[in-house]
Amino acid sequence: MIRSKRDLEVELSKLKTFETPSLELEQYSTPSSIAAEWIWNMAMKGEVAGKVILDAGCGPGILGIGLLLMGARKVYFLDADEKVMRICLVNYENIKKEWEIGAAEFIINDISLFDEPVDIVIQNPPFGTKEAHTDKKFLEKAFTVSKIVYSMHKYSTKAFVEAIVRDFGFRITDVWRYEFPIKATFTFHEKPKVMVDVGLWRMEKD
Repeated sequence: MIRSKRDLEVELSKLKTFETPSLELEQYSTPSSIAAEWIWNMAMKGEVAGKVILDAGCGPGILGIGLLLMGARKVYFLDADEKVMRICLVNYENIKKEWEIGAAEFIINDISLFDEPVDIVIQNPPFGTKEAHTDKKFLEKAFTVSKIVYSMHKYSTKAFVEAIVRDFGFRITDVWRYEFPIKATFTFHEKPKVMVDVGLWRMEKD
């Protein structure tokens, strides 16, 4: 049993991450400290144990696996990248050897094709800097399959997030702000690490 946010962070820090990140897909790892706080806050709201959750654009699966460790009944891991889904599957199998966790379904597909109703959607989608409006596509789908959505975006896109939330009849209940470290993964990165100002929005439909 995970007893503290720190214990959760330690478990998540053991997971494998991207081996060859894709620039086009904006693949950056969610730090275990941010993932643990995100999941812990959800658990404190009673939004993890026994729930069916979609981890959209799951990457190596740090968020979804964290939710399973905290008692989620089932997590759909969805990502368009087959290579990264293999890492996600390895992470799930490794955690399963140590912990009793809920069910998982692994879907290699575009987010727009997912149509299962779920209790909650969580996502850290591409920020939309390489392919415009990628983050919009994730939000639009999330709002159609669940009444509760957690989504991380660049804080500078706050007005866009607020507008689309209104358009879909949702309301923002919480916003957490983080300095998201992006390590120098690609050749054009000049610094070893860049801090990006991001927001995590919790959105709910009444």
